[in-house]
Amino acid sequence: MIDKTVRTMAEAMAGIQDGATVLVGGFGAVGQPNALIDGLIEQGAKDLVIAANNAGVGHTGLARLMELGRVRKIICSFPRSSDPVVFETLYRAGRIELEIVPQGTLAERMHAAGAGIPLFFTATGAGTKMAVGKETREIDGRTYVAETSLPGDVALIEAWEGDRWGNLTFRKSGRNFNPVMAMAAKLTIVQTQHLRALGEIDPDHVHTPGIFVDRVLHVPYGDPSGF
Repeated sequence: MIDKTVRTMAEAMAGIQDGATVLVGGFGAVGQPNALIDGLIEQGAKDLVIAANNAGVGHTGLARLMELGRVRKIICSFPRSSDPVVFETLYRAGRIELEIVPQGTLAERMHAAGAGIPLFFTATGAGTKMAVGKETREIDGRTYVAETSLPGDVALIEAWEGDRWGNLTFRKSGRNFNPVMAMAAKLTIVQTQHLRALGEIDPDHVHTPGIFVDRVLHVPYGDPSGF
């Protein structure tokens, strides 16, 4: 019987290694797997490369992980979101690396990883500092920049509902980076607000099939009313 549910945060975080590349879902606070980030802090892995939409806010979540000295490099689109005090302090002190990636390119790099595509071309960033050191090609009179895929060792995902097979539904704006990150990682760990019985999720509502998911942890919170 396939059952990908785990009962504890320790079980969900088991096996994450030092030096891992961790993909963290969410757009700002929307769709961000806050419980799993706290679980990663507790788990203790260090020297991490984090790929996320932003570089954290305040002193909680991703910012706290960085503040504890556990992140070697962050790959993101918005390093200076609201209250980026931790990231800015570390960056100015030379204690963290930064790779800025345009948001659409970031999503496509992870989508490409999930699809087995090692490299693709995009017009985004052509003629800017984003293209420095990268291959460019002229196609139909327009300049394109080569971008490599971005696979993860681990993906931390937030879902609205899931089942024991790992089928997932994301609610509204929570359906941002989460689906492509789930595809791109060797180990995909999900916190879901609602844990449904097998067959209870309408197949048309499955945004991420269970084949991309390894562990599902039920983390109820927020509005219990559903869609």
